Amino acid sequence: MDKTNFQATTWQTLIKFEKQNAFFKPKIGVLIGLSGGADSVALAHFVKQLGLKRQFPVYACHVHHGLREAADKDAAFAKDLAKKLNIPFILKKVNVKALAKKENLSVEHAARKARYEALVQAAQKCGCKQIALAHHLDDNAETFLLNILRGTKAKGLLGIPIRRPLGKLEIVRPFLCITREEVNSYIKEHKLSFINDETNSDQAYTRNWVRGTLLPLLEQKQPQIRKHINDISQDLYKYISPKTADK
Repeated sequence: MDKTNFQATTWQTLIKFEKQNAFFKPKIGVLIGLSGGADSVALAHFVKQLGLKRQFPVYACHVHHGLREAADKDAAFAKDLAKKLNIPFILKKVNVKALAKKENLSVEHAARKARYEALVQAAQKCGCKQIALAHHLDDNAETFLLNILRGTKAKGLLGIPIRRPLGKLEIVRPFLCITREEVNSYIKEHKLSFINDETNSDQAYTRNWVRGTLLPLLEQKQPQIRKHINDISQDLYKYISPKTADK
């Protein structure tokens, strides 16, 4: 995708989505959840650009789960990237295995719980009112199907909320309007580096199986399946309360 096409498509889609939802306001601090993966790297770059234009402070937090051999390298990468983007950086270390054992949770569930708790603590530390996360349209389609597989009530079909309160803070997701492919085009356009998490291809995790096997099978019959799922999720918000646990 050349620069003209990028500006006319992905960039304008993000700007339009942000304006429709009024995510960011002058002087209201925003904390980016920065894993170092392509999604969060693109989000950090995007929000930083808006922060410069609209005069709101941007911070970044990397949550060190201690589960992967590369965890220390990931944290170092995130810190270095934040420095390059001129974003104040916070590192939070969590003990996922201890939490999983203490509360009888799966490692995946414990990691998610610990991650959100760490992000809240980091946001409070730097005085931010919002936490921006990099979930995109593909993530929403995966969550929709994952909820069906696990068994869900109607609220589970809402997928990932665009925004939701979290205590006195607010979670916002400015990338829910674009696909993983468009995130990759953003990375390429701005020549951004990122890290790959090898566990994302481990189909022992159901979400990874949905991403790597189920969705591609559905796309063989309906190439627009991801968009169709997203449209259904958004339409259901008219009829179902969005007050549900985060994904």
